[in-house]
Amino acid sequence: MYMAQLLLPLWSNRGERFSKALFEQVREELVKQFGGLTAYTRTPASGVWQEKDGGTVHDEIIVYEVMVENLDETWWNSYRKQLEKRFRQDELVIRAHEIRVL
Repeated sequence: MYMAQLLLPLWSNRGERFSKALFEQVREELVKQFGGLTAYTRTPASGVWQEKDGGTVHDEIIVYEVMVENLDETWWNSYRKQLEKRFRQDELVIRAHEIRVL
């Protein structure tokens, strides 16, 4: 079994907050595809990283998680590309961890 985590930015690269409807659409798609999800939305996580030019970027994200029996990397890569367009991101992180339910 796998835990797929989507790290979704709250703000565009221009500093505009994304609409609640955008996150609701993603949530609905994931629930339809996988039967459920866990959303960490109350307290956004803060991220910091350095760009190639040396500049520092700060971001606030929320996390959506889904548990899947099998990891279809082709589907996830396609979905990530769709989300990058919707959220106007050069790169959006979706990561997966192998898990064992106890």
